[in-house]
Amino acid sequence: MNRNAFLKRSALSAAALASLPAFAHFSSKEEKDGNPLSPKIVRSGEGKKVNVIGDQQTFKLTSEDTNGLFTLIEEVNPPGTMIPPHVHTNEDEIFKVLEGELEVTVGDETTILKAGDLAFAPKNVPHTWKVVGDQDCKTILSVFPAGLELMFEELGNLPPGPPDFAKVTEICGRYGISFLA
Repeated sequence: MNRNAFLKRSALSAAALASLPAFAHFSSKEEKDGNPLSPKIVRSGEGKKVNVIGDQQTFKLTSEDTNGLFTLIEEVNPPGTMIPPHVHTNEDEIFKVLEGELEVTVGDETTILKAGDLAFAPKNVPHTWKVVGDQDCKTILSVFPAGLELMFEELGNLPPGPPDFAKVTEICGRYGISFLA
């Protein structure tokens, strides 16, 4: 690397690092809401467990924990578990596979995620997923901004048995989620 390129890169890096405290300050809703964020440790096996129409979820961090910034959910599901194609109008989602295999379609791209892989599903982009392979799939679902866990709780409170798709569609619609035909 020549000297000019080195100096230019160093100056840009210094500017980026200098802006981090300002970015952190404005990225938190603490000032706006007046509620400082509190640290939280969540151990393996801890969190609120919810069966969302067959999708086994454990809420690790919720809107209440993050001042509405994001929600973090652990999902552990057997092969065959799936969510039909749908679109969010409010949230971006990140799926990170810890164990097993997850077939994910985001937009027009379908792929199989394995341990360590992740997929980003931005709002307004159709997506779906299905656990494939021969073992359970453990996935961390990150949702930005938070609040979708409220919908998941409502869905988890539906009576056991085959879901009433009209009721599921109505609940999801209130949260800005629509299913695709």
